Amino acid sequence: MTVRAVWTDFGGVLTPPIEHTLMAFCRRHRLDPVDVGAAAATVTARYGTDDVMLPLDTPLVSEQEWLREIADELGMAEAPTTMADSWFDGRETNHAWLARLDALRASGVFVGMLSNMVPAWDTHWRRMVGPGHFDGVVLSFQVGMRKPSPEIFALALERSGTRPDETVFVDDLAGNCAGARAAGWTAIHFTDTAAAVAELDTLVPHTLQKEPT
Repeated sequence: MTVRAVWTDFGGVLTPPIEHTLMAFCRRHRLDPVDVGAAAATVTARYGTDDVMLPLDTPLVSEQEWLREIADELGMAEAPTTMADSWFDGRETNHAWLARLDALRASGVFVGMLSNMVPAWDTHWRRMVGPGHFDGVVLSFQVGMRKPSPEIFALALERSGTRPDETVFVDDLAGNCAGARAAGWTAIHFTDTAAAVAELDTLVPHTLQKEPT
């Protein structure tokens, strides 16, 4: 197998796990995570899905309206207009994984970011990581489709100019990895940086790479 492209997710891979960020968000706003989860599930069901992020990152609804609906479920008199600032403030970049991607890119491997992203969060991820690390970026809200749909993987292949059997996808959600495998890609289920780097190194050996200068 010759790997010519590696696509990485953002949240939960280039950042800490989503659950950690959500807990910090709830603590900051003095909200019970269980109550927030129940309210979000109720609102999400109105959009015909049980995927809590789908209404936001396709998008079917603005972040402000989504938060208003959740605030109503929680009985809050005033709803936040965005959670982007609180969501991203203090969120750490996974510099070890980013460095591995930079090394791959320096060796000639196409490196892209493929993420389900909320429109209002676009400037925030760019502040944390920056698009200059990637040869291509595919974001759900920009293309009107999201992981794990086969269409978004097909679009990513067009962007990287590679075949499925030459392409690796790294994501923290098993369902998204399953979608990539169904499209013919090799997928790495990200649970730990060191483990993901080790698995990636079996696919793209260091001997075929040069470290970035």
